[in-house]
Amino acid sequence: MIQTQLYIDGRWQSPLEGGTRDILSPADESVIAQAAEGTRADAQIAIAAARRAFDGPWRQTTIRDRARLLNSIAALIDRDAEELARLESLNTGKTLTESRTDMGDIAATFRYFAGLVASESGAVNEAPHHVISRTLREPVGVCGLITPWNYPLLQAAWKIAPALGAGNTVIIKPSNLTPLTTHHFTKLIAELDLPAGVFNLVTGGAEVGAELAESRDVDLVSFTGGAFAGESIMKAATGNFKRIGLELGGKNPNIVFADADLDVAVDYALNAAFFHAGQVCSAGSRLMIEDSIYEAFVAKLAERLPRIAIGNGFHAETQMGPVQSAQQHEKILRMVQAGVAEGARLVYGGKRPEGDVYQKGYWLQPTLLADVTADMNIAKEEIFGPVVTAERFRSEDDALRAANDTPYGLAAAVWTRDLDKANRMSRALRFGTVWVNDYHPYFPEAPWGGYKASGIGRELARIGLDEYTELKHSYINLAPKAMGWFGA
Repeated sequence: MIQTQLYIDGRWQSPLEGGTRDILSPADESVIAQAAEGTRADAQIAIAAARRAFDGPWRQTTIRDRARLLNSIAALIDRDAEELARLESLNTGKTLTESRTDMGDIAATFRYFAGLVASESGAVNEAPHHVISRTLREPVGVCGLITPWNYPLLQAAWKIAPALGAGNTVIIKPSNLTPLTTHHFTKLIAELDLPAGVFNLVTGGAEVGAELAESRDVDLVSFTGGAFAGESIMKAATGNFKRIGLELGGKNPNIVFADADLDVAVDYALNAAFFHAGQVCSAGSRLMIEDSIYEAFVAKLAERLPRIAIGNGFHAETQMGPVQSAQQHEKILRMVQAGVAEGARLVYGGKRPEGDVYQKGYWLQPTLLADVTADMNIAKEEIFGPVVTAERFRSEDDALRAANDTPYGLAAAVWTRDLDKANRMSRALRFGTVWVNDYHPYFPEAPWGGYKASGIGRELARIGLDEYTELKHSYINLAPKAMGWFGA
């Protein structure tokens, strides 16, 4: 059985109170690991270590040093990619194919930020000949990074790479449900010659995250997860006006016009809704279909759903694994039942698959609810599971109005052959990412984040590095002369 520890001030150690948490397999509910369960006291020690490192030796590192560090991390991820993918699938339930893809994306993220950091030099401003005026980017300081359970190491990489690359020190707290890949990643960090306290791992529950948000010695907190926890972190962080980054999920419309390629749009709608069992913040769980093709589209979806291969993520034929936890399993079932009670038509799914192999673990059939209307809660609330709802629209204006009528604004997609319409919709949809004739692609070079209740700030891209820096104007007068203004 896997045993994990905390990593604080350059040393592996047990929590002060000696607590542990059983980590369960979502496939069969067996105990696969015992994870160290840190507390506020452990977080406080890690924060102090990160503070000392930032105020001490880490401040002397150069841009080239940090770029080399990120490239070294990428190389170690490549080396251990298969073991990291195995741990990710074991802990989350996703297919091994998905986890292997994640590891490639994680290494690419570190390499992207390594290149970006290496190009940093600041900007020289126009000024008189006796003045040097520069605009500089400097590290924020100590960063508390809190990551979710659905993409444990990918979301960690999106934070760690720019944070370290910008010259900060970090304390990372992974979800207490899925700490295994972050723990192994920390083993890789421990192989590198980093000053003690630059990188710290504190696993545990909500009190660890609360300490990171509340502490006056933490200069920035970045959180990816649910809106309720995000709200708590935002309130706690106001105590010392620390920098905040929040990615809080979404209710993402996938809008299909009648002139789209029907078969291709159906295929992508399945990927949008059921990739990683729908446990994706940008999942296309709200399918909006133009009235004239609605029945045909729903029929094609219904034909495909029973053919989705549900099973253990380590089996090559598996296309969709279980959801991650008992709590999530119960929540999804309640939401489906509530949707039916509101008047939605259950076309397929809404229960466990049949068979003895599915009686233990957190299994759900891919589920389709049709005849959903925009005023139903099932059309407004984030499901975060293998459920797609289908609703009709009659015109472009109708689709746009309904799609934007949500507190969220993370991602949306539009399917049409009309490029003029595609451009109009792309500009008018109030979402951080809008795909046209595609769903789910992201790149390290493109920003990620949302409007409205989907969060604050952006990850990835140039702005993802800027989030971890402070902007300074440096003004040096090389030949000061008396002004002779006051009392001369």
